[in-house]
Amino acid sequence: MKKPTLKAPKLKAPKLKAPDLSAVKGGSRTGQSLLAGVAVLGLVFGIAELRAPAAPAAGEAGKRTTTQVERTALVCPPPLQGAVGSTALTLFSPEGGAGSAGTGLLGEVTPDNVLAAQSPVRPAASASGQPSDAPSGGPAKPAGPVLDARVTLAKPGVPVSGPAANNDSAPGTFAIATGNLAPGFTATQTTTSEQGAAALSGIRCAPSGTSFWFAGASTAADRYDYVTLVNADSLPAVVDLRMYGDKGLIENDLATGLAVAPGTSQQVLLSGLTKGQVGDLAVHVVARSGRVGVGVHARDGAKGADWLEPSADPAASVTIPGIPADVTTAHLVVATDSPDDADLKVQLSGKNGWFTPANKETIHVKAGMTATLDFQFAAESREGASAIRLTPSDPAHATPVVAGLRVDRENKGKTEAAWLAGGAPVGTRASIADNRAGQTALLLTATDADAKVRVTSSAGASGGAPASKEVAVPAGTTVTVDGIDPAGVNGPYAITVETLSGGPVFAARQLSVGVRDIPTFTTQQLRDDHATVQVPQVAGDAGVVLK
Repeated sequence: MKKPTLKAPKLKAPKLKAPDLSAVKGGSRTGQSLLAGVAVLGLVFGIAELRAPAAPAAGEAGKRTTTQVERTALVCPPPLQGAVGSTALTLFSPEGGAGSAGTGLLGEVTPDNVLAAQSPVRPAASASGQPSDAPSGGPAKPAGPVLDARVTLAKPGVPVSGPAANNDSAPGTFAIATGNLAPGFTATQTTTSEQGAAALSGIRCAPSGTSFWFAGASTAADRYDYVTLVNADSLPAVVDLRMYGDKGLIENDLATGLAVAPGTSQQVLLSGLTKGQVGDLAVHVVARSGRVGVGVHARDGAKGADWLEPSADPAASVTIPGIPADVTTAHLVVATDSPDDADLKVQLSGKNGWFTPANKETIHVKAGMTATLDFQFAAESREGASAIRLTPSDPAHATPVVAGLRVDRENKGKTEAAWLAGGAPVGTRASIADNRAGQTALLLTATDADAKVRVTSSAGASGGAPASKEVAVPAGTTVTVDGIDPAGVNGPYAITVETLSGGPVFAARQLSVGVRDIPTFTTQQLRDDHATVQVPQVAGDAGVVLK
């Protein structure tokens, strides 16, 4: 007997409203869910009938198209970690974004602001309280949730900067950009402090996530290292801190199951989580549920302070860019959570390519532990800025690792530290904000092959002419880009690096600010801004609702 063929009936899509399930008498939650499911199916079927997507061209099924992002969200940690100082927050979006004029703003992480961010982003209303979309002469429409912005970005190509709340109770902040401001949107937080010793702490604000690695934390004497957790989402998060030392994983119930409510920030002092002092730690922050923004800030008595650069995810090969030309010492921390040991070759970039430093040829990392290596840099033997590359000694036995590097500058017996980390190439394009005239250096490292990039300096927040130049980077070398300040620059400016040809390029920005007579500095990497995403091409099939 031949089976009958079922055809989807041609239904007109009525203007349906979701039913008020709370009015169903005696309706359990299960019953309400079933009714909601029926309503959703009806809506889906109606939309499929009216808005069937165009079929892809012949031979294009399964291909992907590239489109720009329409919304970018970043999170910055609370600015001060038991210190006294002042913090600047700088926003920037490069030119080139398509679409309608967007919104760019930064606000404090509070429950109200987080709630407002779930809707189309709207800055706080004007003093009159009249929404901009209210009809002239008529009653005001309900304003809806608004976001209390601390800094607002007006247009692409020109950065904007504003102060953070500078007190111990200041929360984290989050920044959102939409429309033509979303592609390449970046935010930077820079703090100058003078408590105990002058220090410059800088961090590139990053998206919320579920996994973050930091190598180089410590609970040694005079070290005050804080992990900051910021929940800028509308759902609660539960977080574990996994700490690895030279004897393996450090167990502590206080480091697990940390609850972070929506719109709140937490600061955890690491010294309260280890038994005794542990000089070299790798910290893996894992969100069991929800998402968080994470930072680790280190303060080493009178020797300086800074944010630890987050490491790239564990990988068999690691490149740490951004070693300044005038540092005197460097301390490398490598860790693995793998069940296998890691044996790595150590190389530095030089003027003629990668080379192996004397007596520092390799490093052995035991499974689930950390290992360290120290470098001394004599001024007379330096060849300029540099980078470190770690690769498997035996390519057939490649163990994923993470790595961090503390670098110290010294002047008249006073030191300042910064923490670098294993990074990722700039990819198509990357930007960094809050660069300052006469105080900024850009360091570029090509790892595998010669490369060419374009470096663009934006106008300053209060004036100046943008400038652009092409820079060649030979394989295995680190190039310090000169003359990057825009002409007539007034206020902080942004730097954008675009890969034009050749192999991968790693980039780091060094900001140096003299505080008293201490050579304070901070270094941040430039990482691919992911301004575009790939979207698969799909064909409509209304019949799926019958399957």
